[in-house]
Amino acid sequence: MKHVDFDVIVIGGGHAGCEAAHVAARVGAKTALITMKAGTIGEMSCNPAIGGLGKGHLVREIDALGGIMARVADYAGIQFRLLNRSKGPAVQGPRAQSDRERYRTKMQEEMAAQERLSVIEQEIVDIAVDAGAVSGVTLADGTTVSAKKVVLTTGTFLRGKIFIGKSQQAGGRMGERPSTPLAERLELLGLAFGRLKTGTPPRLKSSTIDWSVLELQAGDVDPTFFSFESARAQCPQVSCGITHTNERTHEIIRDNLEQSAMYGGMIDGVGPRYCPSIEDKVVRFQDKTSHQVFLEPEGLNSDLVYPNGVSTSLPLDVQESYIHSMAGLEKTEIAQPGYAIEYDYVDPRNLTHALELKELNGLFLAGQINGTTGYEEAAAQGLVAGLNAALSAENHEQVRFSRATSYIGVMVDDLVTRGVSEPYRMFTSRAEFRLHLRADNADQRLTQWGYDLGCVSEARYALFLAKMDALNALRERLDARKFTASELNAVDVRIGSGNSSRIGTVALELADCTVDKLAQIEPKLASADASIATQVQNDCRYVTYIKRQEREVKALQEAEGVLIPSDLDYAFIPGLSNELSQKMMAARPSTLKDAATVDGVTPAALLLISGAVRRHGYDLKHDRKNAV
Repeated sequence: MKHVDFDVIVIGGGHAGCEAAHVAARVGAKTALITMKAGTIGEMSCNPAIGGLGKGHLVREIDALGGIMARVADYAGIQFRLLNRSKGPAVQGPRAQSDRERYRTKMQEEMAAQERLSVIEQEIVDIAVDAGAVSGVTLADGTTVSAKKVVLTTGTFLRGKIFIGKSQQAGGRMGERPSTPLAERLELLGLAFGRLKTGTPPRLKSSTIDWSVLELQAGDVDPTFFSFESARAQCPQVSCGITHTNERTHEIIRDNLEQSAMYGGMIDGVGPRYCPSIEDKVVRFQDKTSHQVFLEPEGLNSDLVYPNGVSTSLPLDVQESYIHSMAGLEKTEIAQPGYAIEYDYVDPRNLTHALELKELNGLFLAGQINGTTGYEEAAAQGLVAGLNAALSAENHEQVRFSRATSYIGVMVDDLVTRGVSEPYRMFTSRAEFRLHLRADNADQRLTQWGYDLGCVSEARYALFLAKMDALNALRERLDARKFTASELNAVDVRIGSGNSSRIGTVALELADCTVDKLAQIEPKLASADASIATQVQNDCRYVTYIKRQEREVKALQEAEGVLIPSDLDYAFIPGLSNELSQKMMAARPSTLKDAATVDGVTPAALLLISGAVRRHGYDLKHDRKNAV
């Protein structure tokens, strides 16, 4: 029996596993990435895209800490779009359509190039435990691999089961076997398990789509990249097609609901509410006669198209029928059927904020095993788990990501304190400090910290310092000049003639003030790089709101015991979603602290409820007053 020694073992080569193994090796740990198929390291199992609202923030934070997802996504990006461009920077999210093959190949190159990182192609059948701590793993061929720390990133492979209509097969994803022995071993450790499900749409042959009748959506002319190091697109850019479901599509689905694995009772796991199957959409939104479907090319040299919006567990013949009912897809061939997959997850409340099991020293979990969904959420958890595994392997203190400084901290805190009842997805609304946690300033928030921890390279850090020098130089030039009201009014900055003069950074707090406008008054400002000018504008624009938000959060923390009126109508609280309104009406919590335990309630939602309670006539001493 062979024996191999490592500091850190990472199990699984998906997005969580790649970030976990890479960061562990970057900070100096001798690391092994163990996967059943080395050729699938970095595989995009579902949608060939990275980023989005909330998710794009996570990718920027990964990059700010020296991670690899952002660089690989930029390398493979065939369409870049900044979502919510018309709204403020705090809720804008970068997104990129990816060349699936190019992404996987580049990720494998990054892993191979990283020092102190080895890849082992084997199945894990056992986890060794010695004196209440993990001591290594056993491979299917009998090899024992010892390690000080182990990170599990098993994705959908733990007792994974694939469903297409009423047929089912064991599988972690299509064409790959599940990890059953490992699931059984984890169960013996006494962990609390649950079942979740996710799904994917059928893949279509691009050559059989009638693109001429479809609306096309191009990417941004001036792309927003994920990595702070990227300066230009590295691939030719493509357009996506847009089609729609219709009443005929919905009729086909309704007539065959009993054949759906989910609606036919074959699946027990809960699916992602914010990425529902087409069956879910038809049933839950019966008043809608059409749903948008994005036809996303899977690569520059691929004939496959991902129809985003029609994931399903219906039989293949029904999939063909509803696909053919849509404009442009009347003669489309399905290359691979859509399917649902059900899998085991571990209740994340078993974990510390380092993503280490509370009851078993040295075993860390990251990704879908913790009840999340999405590449970005998985990769961010991988970074947290891999970093802490490597630090603790060298007897260094583990680190905790703060809600106040990162979306990564928001996600981890949500998971380990609240748990999940459905696959967790990151949204900007989950962050109470979202005005500060913008995608554009992730490096300012995290890169110095990452460098001090050893996970940011010298080259990356030098770029960061150069950027900070440029930001500080522009701020100094702005603060060195006072702008009078008449000067500002002359360049269309509305301030009023009676107002006193302002230094540049204070002037930029005005909604219609920009560095370009100030440069018309003060030519020294004209030399600022456009990206640096935009960054300073955003920082100045939000400073007042951030201070107010900090006061609101502090007041909320002090007000946990405040009574909530029994007749409070949540439906009329501005900004509170219909979904949360319904949950709160059903739960009827008696205090704000109780409200925080209602599934899906975010700190941002609590701020809205707290404000409504105040307006209803309650103070922070828990006493009813006359309504104001």
